[in-house]
Formats: sequence, C-alpha cells, structure tokens
Amino acid sequence: MLSFEFAILNFIQGHMRSNFLDLVMPLISKLGNGGMIWLLLALALAVVPATRKTGFVVLAALALDFLCCNLIAKPLIGRIRPCDVNTAVQLLVNRPTDFSFPSGHTAASFTAVFALYFRGARLWKPALALALLIAFSRLYLYVHYPSDILAGVLLGEAAAWCAVYLSKIAALKIFVRAK
Repeated sequence: MLSFEFAILNFIQGHMRSNFLDLVMPLISKLGNGGMIWLLLALALAVVPATRKTGFVVLAALALDFLCCNLIAKPLIGRIRPCDVNTAVQLLVNRPTDFSFPSGHTAASFTAVFALYFRGARLWKPALALALLIAFSRLYLYVHYPSDILAGVLLGEAAAWCAVYLSKIAALKIFVRAK
C-alpha cells in the first residue's frame, strides 16, 4: 500500500510540478493552516441572523474535527510524513512537525464543506472547490499520503454529521421545553 501511495506522490512530483504551481500550492495550503479560512467563514455565517444556525453548526463541527484529528488521531497513530521518509524531495513549505495521519488541512476543509452541505447552504459548492484544492496541495507539497487525505475527508464528513445531528437534538429539546 505504501509503495502505491509513494507512486502517486512521485507521479505528482514528476509530471505535475511547474513554476506556477510551485508558487500557488503553498499559498492554497496556507489557507488551510489551522482551519483558519473555515473558522472565519463560520464566524461570518454566525453573525448574520439568516445563517447563524449554520455558522454555529460549522463551528461545532470544526471543534469536533480538531478534537478527533489533532488531539486524538494524529498522536495516537503517529504516522511519519512522506517528506520524512523520502528526504530527497525539496519541500516548498516548512517541514510540518506533527504527524501525518489524518490530514488536518483536509479534515477541517471537508468538515466545513459537509456541514454546509448537510445544512443545505449553497456555499457548500465553492467551499468544496477550495477544499479540493487544499487537499491536493498537501499531496503536491509532499507532506501527506493519499490515505491521509482520504481519512481527512471521511473524518470531516463524520464530524459534520455529528455536529448537525447534535444541533437537531438540541433544537428538539429546546422545542419540547418551550411547550
């Protein structure tokens, strides 16, 4: 499995690298640092009355994602990054110091996308486009394996689903108490 993942990463390095992408991919990846772009989106949604509930669901989903991805999964699994295995690849970004699995950038991105989708917000489509770019940038930059990306997508979906489900339970309890 690992040789297949390196084959994908090395294909990207050998066939897709360009001066333009070498400039753009670190910038795209930086948008996902700390999930900041998604936190800002969630906060913007939370301050507008018409999208407040969606904003809070995205915030809750991102909190669940951070807990599961960064505080539990990464330290528990402890997967070494591909750039630490194949040190011959010249990195375009600073070498990440945490573990590789799952991809935190991807998990946060897809947490926001799925939370928006599950809430029926039209913003999920442009968010998906950005999330796909961020996820691909992590492969392009040689800091994640493809399975890290896939795990990030699945973790993001699970975190978003849980946040939406919990928000429905909370809304139901508030409705029942109001009767």
